[in-house]
Amino acid sequence: MSYIKVSNIKLNIDSTNEDAIKMALNKVGLKDANNIEIVKLSIDARKKPDIKKIYTVGFETDKDVASKDGVVVLNEKPSYKYEITGEDSLSKRPVVIGFGPAGMFSSYLLAINGYKPIIIERGGKVEDRVKSVGKFWETNDLNSESNVQFGEGGAGTFSDGKLNTGNKDRGNRIKFVLDTFVKFGAYEQIKYDFKPHIGTDVLTGLVKHMREDIEAHGGEFFFDTKVIDISKDDVIKVKTEDKTYEAEIVVLAIGNAARDTFEMLTANGFNVEAKPFAVGFRVEHKQKDINKNQYGFEDNRLGAAPYKLVYHNDSDRTVYSFCMCPGGYVVNSSSENDKLVVNGMSYSGRDGENANSAIVCSVTPEDFDSSDPLAGLDFQRKIESNAFQVGVGCIPIQKLIDLKHAVKTTELGSITPNTKGEYTLSNLANVLPTNIVEAIIEGIDYFGNIIDGFNDDDVVLSGVESRTSSPVRIIRGDDLQSNISGIYPAGEGAGYAGGIVSSAVDGIKVFEQIIKKYKPF
Repeated sequence: MSYIKVSNIKLNIDSTNEDAIKMALNKVGLKDANNIEIVKLSIDARKKPDIKKIYTVGFETDKDVASKDGVVVLNEKPSYKYEITGEDSLSKRPVVIGFGPAGMFSSYLLAINGYKPIIIERGGKVEDRVKSVGKFWETNDLNSESNVQFGEGGAGTFSDGKLNTGNKDRGNRIKFVLDTFVKFGAYEQIKYDFKPHIGTDVLTGLVKHMREDIEAHGGEFFFDTKVIDISKDDVIKVKTEDKTYEAEIVVLAIGNAARDTFEMLTANGFNVEAKPFAVGFRVEHKQKDINKNQYGFEDNRLGAAPYKLVYHNDSDRTVYSFCMCPGGYVVNSSSENDKLVVNGMSYSGRDGENANSAIVCSVTPEDFDSSDPLAGLDFQRKIESNAFQVGVGCIPIQKLIDLKHAVKTTELGSITPNTKGEYTLSNLANVLPTNIVEAIIEGIDYFGNIIDGFNDDDVVLSGVESRTSSPVRIIRGDDLQSNISGIYPAGEGAGYAGGIVSSAVDGIKVFEQIIKKYKPF
């Protein structure tokens, strides 16, 4: 039985998956096949409004099919494979700290293979977390331990659930991630969409189902449990406020907002270094205007249109769009008192009136006030404090024209902000360093040459977007262990990923290192 991939199937936008399958079979002279699937669907909008859907279709057959242009013949269907080769025995259960994407996938693979992990998460279960986040958006009453940043599923649970990544799928790890998400409740189309996303409303249920399966395979969870110390003598000791857990292996899958944990790790001798990240503002446009520019029509025949933009200025600053949320909301994502952070979020339908994305500018350790490895945390805290003060505790909002003149916005124009959390009209000019603000304005004006109206006077900005990626990296070796053996830093918070999928893949890589050394518990 061979696996056949037929690519570059061009159809009009009203065509269906069934049309693509029929054309793929016709191309290789078959009337039917086994296990037929859509492998990839992308949109070619270069000749608006004559837009095409571009399909790749896969299937299995025992008939003879020859490779040719657009047709690839494989011996078997690509899948993620691993082999447990470790011979050392574990006397204690592995501990996973954090249940964002990296922690989720390392825990899941450890659990289904008999390692019986203990998972410690400082935030609440996702169903409880939804309530505390909703209360915060309504009342500004922040739970600093369970919020948009902390809790089951990680920060990505309250985002668009975007699954696109620039990483190559060597070893079919990304395929495994997407297949697993579908298994636990995501829509089938995330396996093949060119810009796959789940949506916050679907993610919350998915995360719960994944946790329940881990429990069914012997995993044990401790929510609302903060790790306050990690040390090692004969064994690793993970101390919480209530208990100390002993382990031979620990997966350190903390999020990038876990600043107090970074401080504890540095004080305890972990090798940590500052790393570049990016900061900026969220920008909102009418989604129908983005649709018209990207596709040539305002409606949602192809769903809410995304965009991706990048600009390099003369000062070696890179300004780019980040975490673009079609039909989404700007959300108050704060995790510390008296500090304000924004992020973007979409529901699965992406049917909000506005599109939003972060327009961010790169910053490096040279921008920080000291050479301390945690100086990036101080940089973040400073600009988040600025945003809190400017917005008087609410999301600060400003029109682009007013930002250019560094004056407070007193009335909105044609765009009304779509936010989760109260907003107030403000002046964002002093939230970020002047050179960063200038670079962002320069970038937005440049993007106006690519997307009509992107730099219109009424465009709405909010701030501050400061959690694009971790400002620190916990240094690890080729075996993915930190300088303290047995401890495996993983995911975005540790400085090795930049989104849901790449974090999940990093958690998988840590699992692979563990099974090279240890047998199941």
